[in-house]
Amino acid sequence: MERNQSSRDNKTARRKFYDRTFAMLGLLATFIGLITLFALMIDLATDGAGRLSRQFLLSFPSRFPEQAGILSAWVGTTLVMLVTALTAVPLGVAAGVYLEEYAPKNWLTALIEINIANLAGVPSIVYGLMALGLFVYQLRLGHSILTAGLTLALLILPIVIVATREAIRAVPGIMREAAYALGATKWQMVKDHVLPYSTGGILTGVIIALSRAIGETAPLITIGALTFIAFLPDSPVKPEFPFISFDWLMSPFTVMPIQMFNWVSRPQEEFHLNAAATGLVLMVMTLAMNALAIYLRYRFRKRIRW
Repeated sequence: MERNQSSRDNKTARRKFYDRTFAMLGLLATFIGLITLFALMIDLATDGAGRLSRQFLLSFPSRFPEQAGILSAWVGTTLVMLVTALTAVPLGVAAGVYLEEYAPKNWLTALIEINIANLAGVPSIVYGLMALGLFVYQLRLGHSILTAGLTLALLILPIVIVATREAIRAVPGIMREAAYALGATKWQMVKDHVLPYSTGGILTGVIIALSRAIGETAPLITIGALTFIAFLPDSPVKPEFPFISFDWLMSPFTVMPIQMFNWVSRPQEEFHLNAAATGLVLMVMTLAMNALAIYLRYRFRKRIRW
């Protein structure tokens, strides 16, 4: 009896040791990632902070490094990400809801699920080649902001779908049964109960997806993004009726990662400082976008709690 009790105590102590070890390794991995990010930010700030100014943000690229700016690059990045988010998020969430709540469980659905999971790991250059053939040559959308936004939307669509399905799957089944018991239809159950409670997880997936898209370069180079552009797209707001224009969607573009690549490839040290400053601005834009999504997630969760 005492031997069995001693054996159980040893197993319990061993399991606690493994738990503590795993927790320490996880904490160490987290700190390594944070320290690496912090070191990168410090390095970019050290090299590029001196170039950050109003003139740098509001000037076009130039062959003279002290006069060069990133106006066309950050405007292009903002517009491309706008098209990407407006395309990928509604489609990804709708597809995730359908696959999780409405799609029949058969071999076709299983095949679709496997392909979506595999598409999340496809190299981005493959999406660029596909977009070049489909959007540029077949649909004749040209080397435009619309083409770039749709390309990145295809790139992150599997991530949004998978994140949406996982968030919906985490909603307890008893909540669905309670809604049905009160006479709700399936759409009412999804709209009023499942989606509000899964919004936090969905937004987490959207954060990850958009953070990947904003730094992509290979697919945009493939579809014809410019490395030097000294003009802005057409304004989406017009002074005359109907006051809104979509001509900017068909405008040529560049983005900040491509601008950085262009400057880093040059031999002058001054252009390298410009690239570091551009990287710092890109990091700030990414963190700001993530902060907005985290704030929205917090608001949704707070509203549900109360």
